[in-house]
Amino acid sequence: MACFVRNFTRTPFAVNFQSCQFSHPLRTFMLGAQLKEKKTLKSPGQNIVLVDGVRTPFLLAGTDYSKLMPHDLAKMALRGILTKTGVPQDLIEYVIYGTVIQEVKTSNIAREAALSAGYSDKIPAHTVTMACISSNVAMTTAIGLINSGVYDMIVAGGVEFMSDVPIRHNRKMRSLMLRANKAKTLQQKLTLLASIRPDYFVPELPAVAEFSSGETMGHSADRLAAAFRVGRQEQDEFAIRSHSMAQQAQDKGYFTDLIPVQVPGSDKEITKDNGIRVSTPEQLAKLKPAFIKPHGTITAANASFLTDGASACLITTEAKAKALGLKPKAYLRHFLYVSQDPVDQLLLGPAYGTPKILDKAGLTLQDVDAFEFHEAFAGQILANLKAMDSEWFCKRYMNRNTKVGMPPLNKFNNWGGSLSIGHPFGATGVRLAMHAANRLVREDGQIGLIAACAAGGQGVAMLVERHPDATAD
Repeated sequence: MACFVRNFTRTPFAVNFQSCQFSHPLRTFMLGAQLKEKKTLKSPGQNIVLVDGVRTPFLLAGTDYSKLMPHDLAKMALRGILTKTGVPQDLIEYVIYGTVIQEVKTSNIAREAALSAGYSDKIPAHTVTMACISSNVAMTTAIGLINSGVYDMIVAGGVEFMSDVPIRHNRKMRSLMLRANKAKTLQQKLTLLASIRPDYFVPELPAVAEFSSGETMGHSADRLAAAFRVGRQEQDEFAIRSHSMAQQAQDKGYFTDLIPVQVPGSDKEITKDNGIRVSTPEQLAKLKPAFIKPHGTITAANASFLTDGASACLITTEAKAKALGLKPKAYLRHFLYVSQDPVDQLLLGPAYGTPKILDKAGLTLQDVDAFEFHEAFAGQILANLKAMDSEWFCKRYMNRNTKVGMPPLNKFNNWGGSLSIGHPFGATGVRLAMHAANRLVREDGQIGLIAACAAGGQGVAMLVERHPDATAD
């Protein structure tokens, strides 16, 4: 990591987040990008389309969803996509759902949520997990199944419910309880119970940590930010930008993927995300480091927060959509997954995935009209941008002849991101795809690029293209 620090001090880099413009040397690049010739993409298989997508409002964990279960949220999204598209549920052939922290009572949550939502019991369903990109995996699995000719119409999505995560007894207590359950006599049970010691009652609390390294993601983000010289002020400014952009998009009614939900047992209808808070630099500067104390730069305000939420989207072939009279939002073109060192480069998935997906499609950064990157931490996002704009890093770690360059900020997460909207781990991928697709319509763009990092040092990159029938909701 020290080598990162040495080399990144050589390149001047500053971002004016209030005006959303880069200082030296990218203004020429940004202006030139506006004059580019539009390109279209060809899918490697069939023309597969994203008909539409929905999500429940994303809420801070422990708020209005707190008395529900994960499948309750998933059910709302699965019903919502049928309502929004008008597609009868008997035309759905398969359901794929992503989640990260599993509720043991509904281990295949895709199946339980689909049944709860009223889908036919003849519709198979399975659950996928790949940390923060789980619903991306659900979507791309759907693409693969459709391209292979197995199915024509699939619902994909994801859910995360951080208000009630499983907390286990520790291993000593679990072992004793299993042995006690197998004991045949009362005397055997009493003997086992008598062996209990105070430390048996210490629970195993869940943590967003790497199994391979034992390090929490927040610690990794703090180290990554330090390696790329991303300071506290820079991170706070990006966080303010994210919340400000999200607030503007919410006020303008751009979050058309969001469906109102009625919480069972309550008269309250929830109609918007509740984590968007526009603060001042002075307010953010007062917060203490959340992970590495006292010198860390990651705080509660410049990191994504624990979130409850669910999403779902409808994926089919263009021919099927046309036959049903549907107006898709976008073509789902190319996708790929990347992985790298989970210790020093845990959150650099977008930096690695972006150039690979562009090369695969024969595009450059200038050809992209809408960037939607997952914001795990402000420091993580800015480190990825610096990595792509570093000739040294791209040559040394990506085996490229020159640097990738940096996405122009006026095309980057224009409706906010996970820092402000929220990040239900299993559901964010569909949210990214829908914001990219809907932005292309509103901003009169053609190509959108989605990228995200995930635990394990993994990441995803996807390209979507505006469909000619797409209209703004």
